[in-house]
Amino acid sequence: MDQRILNVFLSVMKYIEWNIDPVAFRVGGIPVMYYSLLLIAGTVLSVWILKRVYKENGMPWEHLQILVMLSIAGLFLGARLGHCLVYEYEYYFAHPLEILFPIRVKTDGTVIFSGYQGMASHGGLVGWIIAMVIYSRITGEKVLRTLDTIALVLPLAAGFIRLGNLANSEMIGIETDVPWAFVFERVDLVPRHPAQVYEALAYFFTFGVNLLLYRRIGLERYRGVLLGNTLVLVFVARFLIEFIKERQVPFEDQMNLDVGQVLSIPFILLGIFLLLRGMKGGKNMTQRFR
Repeated sequence: MDQRILNVFLSVMKYIEWNIDPVAFRVGGIPVMYYSLLLIAGTVLSVWILKRVYKENGMPWEHLQILVMLSIAGLFLGARLGHCLVYEYEYYFAHPLEILFPIRVKTDGTVIFSGYQGMASHGGLVGWIIAMVIYSRITGEKVLRTLDTIALVLPLAAGFIRLGNLANSEMIGIETDVPWAFVFERVDLVPRHPAQVYEALAYFFTFGVNLLLYRRIGLERYRGVLLGNTLVLVFVARFLIEFIKERQVPFEDQMNLDVGQVLSIPFILLGIFLLLRGMKGGKNMTQRFR
Protein backbone atom coordinates (compact mmCIF):
# COMPACT_ATOMS: atom_id res chain seq x y z
CA MET A 1 0.00 0.00 0.00
CA ASP A 2 2.72 2.44 0.99
CA GLN A 3 4.72 1.60 -2.14
CA ARG A 4 1.67 2.21 -4.37
CA ILE A 5 1.10 5.61 -2.77
CA LEU A 6 4.76 6.45 -3.30
CA ASN A 7 4.59 5.39 -6.95
CA VAL A 8 1.49 7.53 -7.54
CA PHE A 9 3.19 10.50 -5.86
CA LEU A 10 6.30 10.13 -8.01
CA SER A 11 4.25 9.69 -11.18
CA VAL A 12 2.38 12.97 -10.71
CA MET A 13 5.31 14.93 -9.31
CA LYS A 14 6.59 17.31 -11.96
CA TYR A 15 10.13 18.44 -12.47
CA ILE A 16 11.05 21.81 -11.00
CA GLU A 17 10.66 24.41 -13.74
CA TRP A 18 13.36 27.02 -13.23
CA ASN A 19 12.99 30.25 -15.18
CA ILE A 20 13.99 32.94 -12.70
CA ASP A 21 15.27 36.23 -14.12
CA PRO A 22 18.91 36.59 -12.96
CA VAL A 23 18.30 40.35 -12.60
CA ALA A 24 16.74 41.13 -9.21
CA PHE A 25 16.14 44.81 -9.99
CA ARG A 26 17.74 47.77 -11.75
CA VAL A 27 19.24 50.95 -10.34
CA GLY A 28 19.44 53.73 -12.90
CA GLY A 29 19.32 51.19 -15.70
CA ILE A 30 22.17 49.12 -14.18
CA PRO A 31 21.07 45.54 -13.42
CA VAL A 32 21.55 44.20 -9.90
CA MET A 33 21.89 40.43 -10.12
CA TYR A 34 20.67 37.84 -7.63
CA TYR A 35 24.20 36.45 -7.84
CA SER A 36 25.60 39.72 -6.48
CA LEU A 37 23.00 39.91 -3.71
CA LEU A 38 23.70 36.33 -2.62
CA LEU A 39 27.44 36.97 -2.73
CA ILE A 40 26.98 40.02 -0.50
CA ALA A 41 24.70 38.07 1.88
CA GLY A 42 27.24 35.25 2.22
CA THR A 43 30.06 37.73 2.80
CA VAL A 44 28.15 39.72 5.45
CA LEU A 45 27.12 36.57 7.32
CA SER A 46 30.69 35.21 7.20
CA VAL A 47 32.13 38.49 8.51
CA TRP A 48 29.57 38.52 11.34
CA ILE A 49 30.68 35.04 12.40
CA LEU A 50 34.35 35.98 12.10
CA LYS A 51 33.75 39.03 14.29
CA ARG A 52 32.54 36.72 17.07
CA VAL A 53 35.50 34.37 16.53
CA TYR A 54 37.95 37.27 16.78
CA LYS A 55 36.29 38.50 19.97
CA GLU A 56 36.34 35.02 21.55
CA ASN A 57 40.06 34.67 20.83
CA GLY A 58 41.08 38.18 21.86
CA MET A 59 42.13 39.18 18.34
CA PRO A 60 42.10 42.90 17.40
CA TRP A 61 39.14 44.26 15.41
CA GLU A 62 41.60 46.14 13.19
CA HIS A 63 43.10 42.83 12.11
CA LEU A 64 39.68 41.54 11.08
CA GLN A 65 39.18 44.59 8.87
CA ILE A 66 42.48 43.88 7.12
CA LEU A 67 41.56 40.19 6.84
CA VAL A 68 38.23 40.90 5.18
CA MET A 69 39.66 43.37 2.66
CA LEU A 70 42.55 41.10 1.68
CA SER A 71 40.29 38.02 1.53
CA ILE A 72 37.84 39.70 -0.83
CA ALA A 73 40.65 40.98 -3.04
CA GLY A 74 42.47 37.63 -3.10
CA LEU A 75 39.35 35.57 -3.74
CA PHE A 76 38.11 37.87 -6.50
CA LEU A 77 41.40 38.26 -8.35
CA GLY A 78 42.27 34.57 -8.03
CA ALA A 79 38.82 33.37 -9.12
CA ARG A 80 38.64 35.81 -12.01
CA LEU A 81 42.15 35.15 -13.30
CA GLY A 82 41.68 31.41 -12.80
CA HIS A 83 38.61 31.39 -15.02
CA CYS A 84 40.00 33.70 -17.68
CA LEU A 85 43.40 31.99 -17.97
CA VAL A 86 42.24 28.37 -17.69
CA TYR A 87 38.78 28.20 -19.27
CA GLU A 88 38.65 31.04 -21.82
CA TYR A 89 42.24 32.07 -22.41
CA GLU A 90 41.89 32.91 -26.12
CA TYR A 91 38.86 35.17 -25.63
CA TYR A 92 40.28 37.14 -22.71
CA PHE A 93 43.70 37.42 -24.33
CA ALA A 94 41.90 39.32 -27.08
CA HIS A 95 39.72 41.26 -24.60
CA PRO A 96 41.99 41.93 -21.57
CA LEU A 97 39.87 44.79 -20.18
CA GLU A 98 36.99 42.36 -19.60
CA ILE A 99 39.11 40.41 -17.11
CA LEU A 100 38.91 43.14 -14.47
CA PHE A 101 35.89 45.16 -15.59
CA PRO A 102 32.27 43.82 -15.70
CA ILE A 103 31.74 44.74 -19.34
CA ARG A 104 31.39 43.14 -22.74
CA VAL A 105 32.65 44.74 -25.94
CA LYS A 106 30.35 43.87 -28.84
CA THR A 107 31.57 43.30 -32.39
CA ASP A 108 30.39 46.79 -33.38
CA GLY A 109 32.56 48.33 -30.64
CA THR A 110 29.77 49.22 -28.23
CA VAL A 111 30.35 48.49 -24.55
CA ILE A 112 27.64 46.99 -22.32
CA PHE A 113 27.53 46.24 -18.59
CA SER A 114 27.42 42.45 -18.31
CA GLY A 115 28.67 41.64 -14.83
CA TYR A 116 31.61 39.30 -14.38
CA GLN A 117 31.19 36.31 -16.69
CA GLY A 118 32.98 33.48 -14.93
CA MET A 119 34.81 32.74 -11.68
CA ALA A 120 36.96 29.69 -10.89
CA SER A 121 36.87 28.40 -7.32
CA HIS A 122 40.32 26.79 -7.54
CA GLY A 123 41.87 30.08 -8.64
CA GLY A 124 39.96 31.87 -5.89
CA LEU A 125 41.45 29.53 -3.29
CA VAL A 126 45.00 30.15 -4.54
CA GLY A 127 44.40 33.91 -4.51
CA TRP A 128 42.97 33.67 -0.99
CA ILE A 129 45.98 31.72 0.33
CA ILE A 130 48.34 34.34 -1.10
CA ALA A 131 46.24 37.10 0.48
CA MET A 132 46.36 35.34 3.87
CA VAL A 133 50.15 35.07 3.71
CA ILE A 134 50.26 38.84 3.09
CA TYR A 135 47.84 39.35 6.00
CA SER A 136 50.06 37.34 8.31
CA ARG A 137 53.10 39.39 7.29
CA ILE A 138 51.21 42.63 8.03
CA THR A 139 49.71 41.57 11.38
CA GLY A 140 52.37 39.18 12.63
CA GLU A 141 49.84 36.37 13.11
CA LYS A 142 50.73 32.76 12.28
CA VAL A 143 49.86 31.84 8.69
CA LEU A 144 48.26 28.47 9.53
CA ARG A 145 46.16 29.97 12.32
CA THR A 146 45.00 32.67 9.91
CA LEU A 147 44.06 30.07 7.28
CA ASP A 148 42.18 28.03 9.88
CA THR A 149 40.27 31.11 11.03
CA ILE A 150 38.83 32.05 7.68
CA ALA A 151 38.54 28.43 6.49
CA LEU A 152 35.90 28.14 9.22
CA VAL A 153 33.46 30.30 7.23
CA LEU A 154 34.75 29.91 3.68
CA PRO A 155 32.33 27.05 2.82
CA LEU A 156 29.41 29.19 4.01
CA ALA A 157 30.28 31.95 1.56
CA ALA A 158 30.91 29.36 -1.18
CA GLY A 159 27.43 27.89 -0.62
CA PHE A 160 25.83 31.28 -1.22
CA ILE A 161 27.86 31.66 -4.41
CA ARG A 162 26.54 28.34 -5.69
CA LEU A 163 23.00 29.57 -5.03
CA GLY A 164 23.96 32.57 -7.15
CA ASN A 165 24.97 30.17 -9.91
CA LEU A 166 21.52 28.60 -9.57
CA ALA A 167 19.90 32.02 -9.99
CA ASN A 168 21.95 32.48 -13.17
CA SER A 169 20.98 29.02 -14.49
CA GLU A 170 24.67 28.22 -14.92
CA MET A 171 26.90 25.28 -13.95
CA ILE A 172 23.98 22.98 -14.68
CA GLY A 173 23.94 19.20 -14.37
CA ILE A 174 23.50 16.51 -16.98
CA GLU A 175 20.15 15.11 -18.06
CA THR A 176 18.30 12.96 -15.52
CA ASP A 177 14.84 11.65 -14.67
CA VAL A 178 15.02 12.02 -10.86
CA PRO A 179 11.86 13.67 -9.44
CA TRP A 180 13.82 16.67 -8.11
CA ALA A 181 15.37 17.46 -11.49
CA PHE A 182 15.38 21.08 -12.61
CA VAL A 183 14.32 22.22 -16.06
CA PHE A 184 16.49 25.27 -16.68
CA GLU A 185 14.16 26.92 -19.18
CA ARG A 186 16.64 29.68 -20.00
CA VAL A 187 19.00 26.97 -21.26
CA ASP A 188 16.75 24.23 -22.69
CA LEU A 189 13.74 22.11 -21.75
CA VAL A 190 15.70 19.08 -20.55
CA PRO A 191 15.35 17.89 -16.90
CA ARG A 192 18.80 18.06 -15.32
CA HIS A 193 20.58 17.47 -12.04
CA PRO A 194 20.64 20.73 -10.02
CA ALA A 195 24.41 20.49 -9.58
CA GLN A 196 24.56 23.96 -8.02
CA VAL A 197 22.14 22.86 -5.28
CA TYR A 198 24.19 19.72 -4.59
CA GLU A 199 27.35 21.78 -4.22
CA ALA A 200 25.64 24.39 -2.05
CA LEU A 201 24.34 21.70 0.31
CA ALA A 202 27.79 20.08 0.46
CA TYR A 203 29.40 23.41 1.32
CA PHE A 204 26.81 24.24 4.00
CA PHE A 205 27.41 20.78 5.47
CA THR A 206 31.17 21.48 5.51
CA PHE A 207 30.53 24.75 7.33
CA GLY A 208 28.47 22.89 9.93
CA VAL A 209 31.29 20.38 10.50
CA ASN A 210 33.80 23.25 10.75
CA LEU A 211 31.65 24.96 13.35
CA LEU A 212 31.52 21.80 15.46
CA LEU A 213 35.28 21.35 15.14
CA TYR A 214 35.92 24.95 16.14
CA ARG A 215 33.75 24.61 19.24
CA ARG A 216 35.63 21.45 20.18
CA ILE A 217 39.27 22.30 19.41
CA GLY A 218 39.41 26.09 18.96
CA LEU A 219 42.19 27.73 16.96
CA GLU A 220 45.28 27.09 19.10
CA ARG A 221 45.42 23.29 19.17
CA TYR A 222 45.33 21.03 16.10
CA ARG A 223 46.40 23.83 13.76
CA GLY A 224 45.61 23.11 10.13
CA VAL A 225 42.68 20.80 10.93
CA LEU A 226 39.99 23.36 10.06
CA LEU A 227 41.71 24.20 6.78
CA GLY A 228 42.35 20.53 6.03
CA ASN A 229 38.75 19.56 6.74
CA THR A 230 37.53 22.34 4.46
CA LEU A 231 39.81 21.32 1.60
CA VAL A 232 38.91 17.62 1.84
CA LEU A 233 35.12 17.97 2.17
CA VAL A 234 34.74 20.81 -0.36
CA PHE A 235 36.93 19.34 -3.08
CA VAL A 236 35.81 15.72 -2.65
CA ALA A 237 32.26 17.02 -3.13
CA ARG A 238 33.39 19.08 -6.11
CA PHE A 239 35.22 16.10 -7.64
CA LEU A 240 32.20 13.80 -7.34
CA ILE A 241 29.56 16.31 -8.44
CA GLU A 242 31.57 17.09 -11.58
CA PHE A 243 30.60 13.63 -12.87
CA ILE A 244 26.96 14.77 -13.16
CA LYS A 245 27.70 18.30 -14.32
CA GLU A 246 27.85 19.53 -17.90
CA ARG A 247 31.34 20.26 -19.15
CA GLN A 248 32.03 24.01 -19.07
CA VAL A 249 34.26 24.32 -22.13
CA PRO A 250 34.55 22.22 -25.32
CA PHE A 251 38.14 21.02 -24.77
CA GLU A 252 36.99 19.16 -21.62
CA ASP A 253 35.02 16.74 -23.82
CA GLN A 254 38.33 15.12 -24.74
CA MET A 255 39.30 14.58 -21.08
CA ASN A 256 38.46 11.64 -18.80
CA LEU A 257 38.42 14.04 -15.85
CA ASP A 258 37.45 17.66 -16.40
CA VAL A 259 39.55 20.64 -15.34
CA GLY A 260 37.66 21.06 -12.07
CA GLN A 261 38.35 17.46 -11.08
CA VAL A 262 42.02 17.58 -12.05
CA LEU A 263 42.54 20.76 -10.03
CA SER A 264 40.62 19.32 -7.06
CA ILE A 265 43.03 16.41 -6.57
CA PRO A 266 46.03 18.41 -5.22
CA PHE A 267 43.73 20.32 -2.84
CA ILE A 268 42.30 17.04 -1.51
CA LEU A 269 45.81 15.66 -0.94
CA LEU A 270 46.88 18.91 0.76
CA GLY A 271 43.80 18.71 2.98
CA ILE A 272 44.58 15.13 4.03
CA PHE A 273 48.17 16.15 4.83
CA LEU A 274 46.99 19.09 6.95
CA LEU A 275 44.48 16.92 8.81
CA LEU A 276 47.09 14.27 9.66
CA ARG A 277 49.70 16.89 10.58
CA GLY A 278 47.27 18.91 12.65
CA MET A 279 45.93 15.94 14.61
CA LYS A 280 49.45 14.69 15.32
CA GLY A 281 50.59 18.15 16.41
CA GLY A 282 47.55 18.61 18.63
CA LYS A 283 48.14 15.29 20.41
CA ASN A 284 51.78 16.21 21.02
CA MET A 285 50.72 19.58 22.45
CA THR A 286 48.19 17.90 24.74
CA GLN A 287 50.81 15.46 26.06
CA ARG A 288 53.26 18.34 26.63
CA PHE A 289 50.88 20.12 28.98
CA ARG A 290 49.73 17.11 30.98
